[in-house]
Amino acid sequence: MQTLFIIAILTLGFLITFQIAKASEYVAVLRGEEKVRKQTNKVNAFMLLAFLIIGLIGVYYCNEKFKGRILGEAASDHGVLIDRMLYITIALTGIVFVVTQIALFWFSFKYQESDKRKAFYYPHNNKLELIWTVIPAIALTVLVGFGLFYWFKITGDAPKDSMIVEVTGKQFGWEFRYPGNDGILGKKFYKKVDPANNNPAGQLWEDEANHDDLFMEQEMHLVVNKPVKLVIGAKDVIHDVGLAHFRMKMDAVPGTPTTMWFTPRFTTKEMAEKTGKPDFTYEISCDQMCGRGHYSMRGVIVVETQEEFDVWLAGKKPQYLVANPDKDPSMAKPDSIKAVASVIKE
Repeated sequence: MQTLFIIAILTLGFLITFQIAKASEYVAVLRGEEKVRKQTNKVNAFMLLAFLIIGLIGVYYCNEKFKGRILGEAASDHGVLIDRMLYITIALTGIVFVVTQIALFWFSFKYQESDKRKAFYYPHNNKLELIWTVIPAIALTVLVGFGLFYWFKITGDAPKDSMIVEVTGKQFGWEFRYPGNDGILGKKFYKKVDPANNNPAGQLWEDEANHDDLFMEQEMHLVVNKPVKLVIGAKDVIHDVGLAHFRMKMDAVPGTPTTMWFTPRFTTKEMAEKTGKPDFTYEISCDQMCGRGHYSMRGVIVVETQEEFDVWLAGKKPQYLVANPDKDPSMAKPDSIKAVASVIKE
């Protein structure tokens, strides 16, 4: 029913436009084509001027209404720099936009067709072309320079005291792995991926660095004001780690690890207060079309204090013990515990 309604509206719009065109053609014949053309030209010139005024007011209104309301303040240290670069870009391009648009529409109005003057043919001016080529080139070079500086900073070496979190994309979700006390992520191999046997990451259990690694799905925990380095990969197709609140993103490519690092500035609770949204959550999204379920590929990031993170971490069990419960001391039978205690006592 909705489709038929849309088709009917489009058909009606076409018929109305056709009838208006025919009526204009008949009027032109009756009143003289040149006279009608000049009147139409005046109407168009006035409408262009009105469009300029209304358009600039609309741009200003939308900017004031939605400024800072969609994502809020940048929640990472690098995000502050990226926002600053964005503001500089908007300021430069905004000035050019306003000047050129005012000139475009005002000239269309002021220099509309008139019997009292003729169009002046002005084909070339070396000085003018040099000005409008050199100035944009310098401005763009500065902006690109800022972009490259920030990019290498984000993808460069993270501070030595940084957390490390491995982020793996898959259709259609996220997996996170944390190194244990050794601070080293254990080795893994794609042929060892076996979710049925509690090894979704494909960890190599013979590598002792894997014995204290923690595995999580769909929820990543970070510490406020502590640098974190993300080691990013994918299991199937190309994904993209999108961290809109932190102003960061990076491709997740199968077989080719990528990295980036940042420092969270606000906890989830603090950001909820800043945005005025009690149910606020940091989100990790996939910013690369990856299949039919792409729209649902969403994860949650919890930014908390070091104390809260330590409590959360203490309640988690290394994936090695989850996959090998016989190696877990907490799963030992009472008789075994007594036997071990008696051996120790002797």
